[in-house]
Amino acid sequence: MPDAPAFVRRLAALNHYVGKDMFGGPRVLKHAWVINAQKGGTLFFVGALMLWYGDFSAAAFTYLGLHGAYGVCWLLKDRVSPDPGWETRITFGGALMSFLLVLGPYWLAPVLLISDVLGAAKPQPTNAVLGAAIFIHTLGVVIMMVSDAQKFYTLQHKRGLIQDGMFARVRHPNYLGEMMLYGSYALIVGHWIPWVVLSFVWLQLFVPNMLMKEASMSRYPEWAEYRSRTGFLLPKLLRPALPAEG
Repeated sequence: MPDAPAFVRRLAALNHYVGKDMFGGPRVLKHAWVINAQKGGTLFFVGALMLWYGDFSAAAFTYLGLHGAYGVCWLLKDRVSPDPGWETRITFGGALMSFLLVLGPYWLAPVLLISDVLGAAKPQPTNAVLGAAIFIHTLGVVIMMVSDAQKFYTLQHKRGLIQDGMFARVRHPNYLGEMMLYGSYALIVGHWIPWVVLSFVWLQLFVPNMLMKEASMSRYPEWAEYRSRTGFLLPKLLRPALPAEG
């Protein structure tokens, strides 16, 4: 089985230590508990920001509706199709670093949008931007949740390479969906800081995770053919979704 490149394995090992084993000690907390607290708490965090700063604009309510709803959707998904990767136990240091480096910075977007930290320079999204964000977010949530649910239920009954459904043309549709929905939040804010946060998360966490997953999937005999007709994140629209029968 081909292995992931050395730099990818080093990044994955670093991410594992920082997010799960930092500072050592007992592994008491489930990683899912930390993630769910932030995801589920977003609705209340953004609502509190709006009340504190008296911002009841269309942009603030749109952000509240989108990011808050995603948090509720995440909790529902975790309830019916939990990701086994998030069920692992982590140290208190790992929980702290997970929040400080990834989960907490996600909340910088609503802070920039709603608070007065940017002063008069605070961008104001147009109705067209809000409409585009709603479109991208809705599509992203559907892609992420459907692909995660497909993987969860398929692997319960059949182990192996998933090549149909959401995975017929894209090898990592769940990551694509999550990138789309978080990108919609940055689009609403209209500032470079949320994009920096997302770029860090995508390059530091998402890309190593996807490449490590591909190294694992390469053990299947049908991997080479599947890889040739699918896209990493975007579909190869001109290629057949499935190999010919017979």
